[in-house]
Amino acid sequence: MKRLWLATLVGALTVLLAVVLIGFRQAPDADAAPQTADADGQFQPIQFPHDTHAGQFTIPCQYCHFSAERSVDAGIPPMATCIGCHQEGIVDGRTDEAQAEIARVREYYASDTPIPWKRIYKVSDHVKFAHMRHVAAGVTCQTCHGQVQEMGVLEDMAPEAGDLRMGWCVSCHIERGASRDCTVCHY
Repeated sequence: MKRLWLATLVGALTVLLAVVLIGFRQAPDADAAPQTADADGQFQPIQFPHDTHAGQFTIPCQYCHFSAERSVDAGIPPMATCIGCHQEGIVDGRTDEAQAEIARVREYYASDTPIPWKRIYKVSDHVKFAHMRHVAAGVTCQTCHGQVQEMGVLEDMAPEAGDLRMGWCVSCHIERGASRDCTVCHY
């Protein structure tokens, strides 16, 4: 009976070690198709300037990404959030380019179609990342996403994200004295 238990334990540890080693080596989206620009040469369907919204107008990240404090996902704002400011006659944009993008937002809203944003930040499928835990611990958005308030249209992960590899996450957990129990992120 003891040998069976010992063999099971060794097998489980071997599998766990393999998962850990793969986590250190593999980029989160290694199997994903590369993101490309559309026919108009745009990466995102709306050229959303984070530096204008979060920087110039100091709109907090969680105004748009409202579920970050209570969900595993930060969330994408519903069209009602965008149109609240960008309905006709309220915020129309200062440049021709801004006005064109706001017109596109209004078109999506009028057709009751969600904006098909292209995802930029994604951890590997075998990782469970909970935004709410990090927000509750006082980790700022900028820790992982960089100085978003200084960025224009997001097309790539910020270097601060360390490619979202396990070693980068573990280093942060060590620095902050957070749990390094495997089951916190792998369940």
